[in-house]
Amino acid sequence: MSAQWQLLFRTLPRAHRGLAIAWWTLTVIRALLPAALIVATGRLIGAVADADTLTGPLTAVAALFVATRVLSPIHDAVSGNLGARVAGHHHERLLAAATAADGIAHLEDPALADDFSLARDFDLGITGPPISVSMPFVANGLVELVSGLAAAAILSGYRWWAPPVLVGAWLATHRLLRESTIWRNWRNDEIVALQRHADYAYRLATDAPAAKEVRLFGLAGWVVDRFGRRRRTLLDLSLQALRLRQRRLWPAVTIAAAANALILGLLAHDASRLTLTQLTTYAGATIGAAVLGVADFGWWFDTAARPGPVIDTLTGQMPARGHLPPGHHPATGLPRHEIRLRGLTFAYPGREPVFDGLDLRIPAGRSLAIVGQNGADKTTLAKLLCRLHDPTGGSIDVDGHDLRTLDLPGWRDRVTAVFQDFIRYEDTLRANVAPRDAPEPDIAWALHQAGASDLAAPTTILSKAYAGGTDLSGGQWQRLALARAMTAVRAGAGLVILDEPTAQLDIRGEAEIFRRVLDATRGRTTILISHRFSTVRQADLICVLEAGQVVEQGTHDQLMARRGRYHTMYTLQAARFEDPP
Repeated sequence: MSAQWQLLFRTLPRAHRGLAIAWWTLTVIRALLPAALIVATGRLIGAVADADTLTGPLTAVAALFVATRVLSPIHDAVSGNLGARVAGHHHERLLAAATAADGIAHLEDPALADDFSLARDFDLGITGPPISVSMPFVANGLVELVSGLAAAAILSGYRWWAPPVLVGAWLATHRLLRESTIWRNWRNDEIVALQRHADYAYRLATDAPAAKEVRLFGLAGWVVDRFGRRRRTLLDLSLQALRLRQRRLWPAVTIAAAANALILGLLAHDASRLTLTQLTTYAGATIGAAVLGVADFGWWFDTAARPGPVIDTLTGQMPARGHLPPGHHPATGLPRHEIRLRGLTFAYPGREPVFDGLDLRIPAGRSLAIVGQNGADKTTLAKLLCRLHDPTGGSIDVDGHDLRTLDLPGWRDRVTAVFQDFIRYEDTLRANVAPRDAPEPDIAWALHQAGASDLAAPTTILSKAYAGGTDLSGGQWQRLALARAMTAVRAGAGLVILDEPTAQLDIRGEAEIFRRVLDATRGRTTILISHRFSTVRQADLICVLEAGQVVEQGTHDQLMARRGRYHTMYTLQAARFEDPP
């Protein structure tokens, strides 16, 4: 089934069955009204000529005329509402596909990135009008098409061949309105690149976090120009698809004129043997069929139907790409002894391996700091331990059980993390600390451990975009992310992963907070990823990771005594805080 017919027959009723029924009903009624009005007008004129009573014919003409005027705006309103429901249906499907998988590989897969961008932003009006705008044009185009066919059908009472000749002549004009090859393949690299650049500029201009630098560095003109040029190019491609091709114009006009002249000429020739009602009706039907030549809904139809195939692709591929086998072994109380990485191999789609045979032992109940240069993929290791991805080779064993065999929800309950790119929820402070709810004493304890007790009232929304809301500094947000992890610790998490958890705090605040965190997680397995050695040195063990391999491991004192890679990095960082001679 083509995308257009899929939109009409599958998507509309799924978006809202009642509105879809109303939309189709109005489409059919509006499409048949012009033909009925032609017939009623012929009868009215015949009644006048025959001096018959005019009450019935005049009432019919008036009623049909009023109906054509009244139903049109109602149909437009229903179409716009139904288009908005279709957009909502598409968004729901997209969100369901994005969140259905337990892993995140589908959200980081370059092969799906372009389709995901198109599907996510289809209703912004960047590549074309939103569906709520397109649907009234689709409705009116269908009405014109069917009404032209109905008018032509009336001529079958005059000559059996008249309807196909007239319809064929008028539909020939639509050969002039074929879409360009560029726009027909609207998911090609050029269209996608233009859309992504336009969307990026749009977000730079409208997102609050970017507003500071856009103004500070005088980038407003650049942003607007970047958006405008891409948007204009997309519109030019769209208009190119609608532009008439002059070389086909005159042949089509000749064909349409010849067909109409033939039928109207025959009507004139046969006027003496036709009643006035017949003559008026057939002439009106010939004129009414002319709407076939201007009925244009293909471009709007295609625009409204575009998101469907993209979202179909994503809903079919995203859950499968991000799927993780659920496992069956209970994760309760794990890890008790150790987490061991054995010959671990992992590669993102289309990239070189991040890890290729990594071996590492993480003793349970102790703290391990992982350090290394930027690009050592320490964060990837955190994702693997959280089981957001599965290894492409080797294994992660938890007390002798492959992580892939553990009950996934149960393991996630045992893990908590502060990621480097943690989320700032536009919600209350309480919801930020305990998204899945928690007792008030646990929330207060978590805020205290993270040094975030006095940031705001629990019910304050942490965004200035809301009435009475407030915002926090980078360091305050980081304390709140730590409090969120501490709430999970209070709820029973046994593995704590901290990925640059105090990068936005000053040195003294960092040392104080991390001491509290270590105290709060004592007896639990804590993995710290950090570049700050004042924090790292407090861990029980330290691992130096380079090029996907462990090059050193031991306590701070042991590694300093070896005068190896860790010693070099520590000395270079410490030298920054020494007074110059």
